[in-house]
Amino acid sequence: MSERGALRGLRVLMWVVIAIEVPVYLVWLVQVGYLTGQELPRGDVARWAPPVLLPPAAVLFCVMAGWTWWLSVVAGTRSSLRERWIVASLVFVAAFSVFCGVASVDDPSVSVGLLSAAVTGLGMTGLFFIPAAASRQLPDVIRRRSCRTAAAPGEADPEPQ
Repeated sequence: MSERGALRGLRVLMWVVIAIEVPVYLVWLVQVGYLTGQELPRGDVARWAPPVLLPPAAVLFCVMAGWTWWLSVVAGTRSSLRERWIVASLVFVAAFSVFCGVASVDDPSVSVGLLSAAVTGLGMTGLFFIPAAASRQLPDVIRRRSCRTAAAPGEADPEPQ
């Protein structure tokens, strides 16, 4: 298989994974958010907050974190994932997603927590990689990174300037 075919296959694989993980995650967030909100007293306006606010927050925070990370990868600079606000936003989405997944069932258990963590992790990963999968620079970055890792230790970076 040619290098171009492999890069195209990688992009297609990324989009297939995104196309499966992201809708499942967002539908799951709406469902568990609704069930969690219904545990609040009748008439409480906050009953509608989890299913209405959590899916857009997850999309916004995960794609934003993925976008800032991707820009740092393309530029070859320090990863922006070291910024506290990015990590805090991802931790918030993950914690609230898992919480809603556990709180939405009548009998919470470890298996429910693990399932919630798995759905959350896969969905957040899919959202996070949307900017990279959509980028025209993906093949260039992969080539640059593969050349860098192919160099023997102690050798200069073979990347042309």
